[in-house]
Amino acid sequence: MDALEARYRPLVDALARPVAGASARLVAVSKTQPAEAVRALAALGQRAFGENYVQEALAKQRELADLDLEWHLIGPLQSNKCREAARHFDWVQSVDRAKLLPLLDKERPADRGPLNVLLQVNIDGEASKSGCAAEEVMALADQAAALPRLALRGLMAIPEPHPDEAHRRAAFGRMRSLFERVRERHASVDTLSMGMSDDWPLAVAEGATLVRVGSALFGARPAKA
Repeated sequence: MDALEARYRPLVDALARPVAGASARLVAVSKTQPAEAVRALAALGQRAFGENYVQEALAKQRELADLDLEWHLIGPLQSNKCREAARHFDWVQSVDRAKLLPLLDKERPADRGPLNVLLQVNIDGEASKSGCAAEEVMALADQAAALPRLALRGLMAIPEPHPDEAHRRAAFGRMRSLFERVRERHASVDTLSMGMSDDWPLAVAEGATLVRVGSALFGARPAKA
C-alpha cells in the first residue's frame, strides 16, 4: 500500500461510519496537485474532486477526460468565470451573491442537466473571507431554487480556524441550524459542505454531509514556483 492509499482508505472508512445517524461524503481537494495525483486517487475509487481555480481545473479535466469524475468548484467565483464554471463543473459550492445565479443558469448547457449549487456562508463574519451573511441565505436560496438550470443542493462554509475547539464546533452548529431552515423550505436541499483536513471530524459530528479534504490526503501542497 502506497502513502496515498494509506491516507485515503482510513479516511473513507471513517466517513462511511454513521455519526448521529448520518455519514458524510468526501470531496478530495486537488487544487495545486498534478493530474497524475488525481488519476492515482481515482484508481482507488475516489470520484469527486474539488478545485479552487477554473483554469487550473479545466487543464486537469482535459488531461483526465477518460475518467468519469465529478468536479466541484470550491474557490471564490468571479462573474467573468461563470460561463466556464457552468459548462465544465458538476457542482459550484461557492455561490455567495445574487448576481452569480442568473449567469450560471444562463450558461449551463441544457444537455448536462441542472448545475448543483451550494450557497457559501461566511458564518463567522470574517472580513477576509468570501461568503454571504447568514441573513442573506434564504433570499439567495429562493432565487436559486427558481432557476431551471440550477439545482439548489444546500450550503457550504469555511469557519474560522479558531484554536478553541468549542468555538469551531459552535460555528458548525450554527451552519447546521441554518441548513435545516433552508431544507424545510426547499425539498432539493440535502448537502451541508463543511469540514476540511484539520477539522472534518468536528464538522461531521455537527451534521456535515460532505467534507473537503486536501492535505490530509495528498500531503503538503507543492511549493509555488
